[in-house]
Amino acid sequence: MSTAPLTGKRALVTGGSRGIGAEIVRRLATDGAAVAFTYSASGAQAEKLVAELTGNGATAVAIQADSATPAQSVAAVEQAVAELGGLDIVVNNAAVAHMAPIDDFPGEEFDRLVAINIGGMFWTTRTAMKHLGEGARIINIGSINADRIPGAGLAVYGMTKGAAASFTRGLARDLGTRGITVNNVQPGPIDTDANPKEGDFAESLKQVTTQGRYGHTSDVASLVAFLAGPESGYITGANLNVDGGFTV
Repeated sequence: MSTAPLTGKRALVTGGSRGIGAEIVRRLATDGAAVAFTYSASGAQAEKLVAELTGNGATAVAIQADSATPAQSVAAVEQAVAELGGLDIVVNNAAVAHMAPIDDFPGEEFDRLVAINIGGMFWTTRTAMKHLGEGARIINIGSINADRIPGAGLAVYGMTKGAAASFTRGLARDLGTRGITVNNVQPGPIDTDANPKEGDFAESLKQVTTQGRYGHTSDVASLVAFLAGPESGYITGANLNVDGGFTV
């Protein structure tokens, strides 16, 4: 019987208790990795996910941390390393969104988006780097809104996701000689509780895709698993769309 591709690897997924993050945690665990993940307020969902995975024989650890707070991001990485015995894969998934035109955009929401979508990614990555060796993987979860804005009110969110794309390219340069790859996955409309396929914006978003439908969280998780695995070693600095043709 063949060995699971991520056997022996140790992964940290930020914002991993629900939605795309939870599916990434499941897939990495299924592929053999020991997985730690952070959550902010979804404690019950985090406990349920840990029980699900450990019940299937996987190693899973939930860590409460607010990605808006640098000290908590730093502590979460160090706890993951302590719990798992090291770190090989980092998935920067934690993010928030808020839609409003610039003239009505609340200052506190701007600060929150920047703190989590950019700051959380920076502090998690910066802290993890001293624990990552050759062959390690850093995978950022961006958004197709870095490349295309289909309607009004997404300027600030798109800005933060554009930062993820730029950070990915720069970091790939910084870490290439260390044998560490850095890539950015940009989901389009994906069916989650935050953006359900029957939600307020669903029909307009479906019309922008070539397939006329939302994607599944597993569509994103499968690409993340590939980028985390042994066959993706020559892919780095890439912004990879999982968007059903949203940008065609």
